[in-house]
Amino acid sequence: MIDKLTNLADRHPTYGFWKMYDMIRLDELPWNHKRVHRIYVDMGLNIRRKKKRRLPIPVKEPLTWPIDANIMWSIDFMQDSLVCGTKFRTFNVIDDFNREALNITTDTSLSAKRITRELDKIIDWRGKPERIRMDNGPEFTSHTFVDWAKKRGIELLYIQPGKPTQNSFIERFNRSYRQEILGAFLFDSLSQVRALTEEWINVYNQQRPHDSLNGLTPERFLLKYGKNTESVTINRELNFLSNFDKQA
Repeated sequence: MIDKLTNLADRHPTYGFWKMYDMIRLDELPWNHKRVHRIYVDMGLNIRRKKKRRLPIPVKEPLTWPIDANIMWSIDFMQDSLVCGTKFRTFNVIDDFNREALNITTDTSLSAKRITRELDKIIDWRGKPERIRMDNGPEFTSHTFVDWAKKRGIELLYIQPGKPTQNSFIERFNRSYRQEILGAFLFDSLSQVRALTEEWINVYNQQRPHDSLNGLTPERFLLKYGKNTESVTINRELNFLSNFDKQA
């Protein structure tokens, strides 16, 4: 019996007890299921069943344009690869009010803990958003990310699976970034991706007019229509100077 169970476990590692016992019955061996199960357990062949984690129930909500900055941010991941074949990901964050690119983090691995650190860095100079819109990716539904948002007092808004149009602002942003950077260059290193991305963000926010913003840049739109413009602008400048000093 031990030899038979060992052989079945080696050949079919994903089979549970009843599947193995049915195969034993097909061989017409004279062992009842209680005896086989006792040996099966003694051999430590019990398969630990992986419990499915319940996802948050997404609520269909119309894509509305917030009335000021830091009311709604949108976040998303993108993927590309270097010339050598190494894959990398980008974590993109925008403010829905003025479509401003708040940050693009680039690395070969971006865990939930890492993205919360990156969001904390943005919050330090930009201020805290009331809500964040995202898809149902594992990093965004993890306990680490959900607990971080709860501690920060930020509401998480998940779009419905297979409905990227519910996150249209960042989907449009991703398309621009793909066309103008990821799809336009061949990268030899991550440092090259980061340098080109940082330069592109500055152009995108300060020089590139947006049809959705009446031909204004994100920064000019914020200055003209934002209610909390002064503090956001000052904090952005302080953040830029801080980063410049670190690089220097």
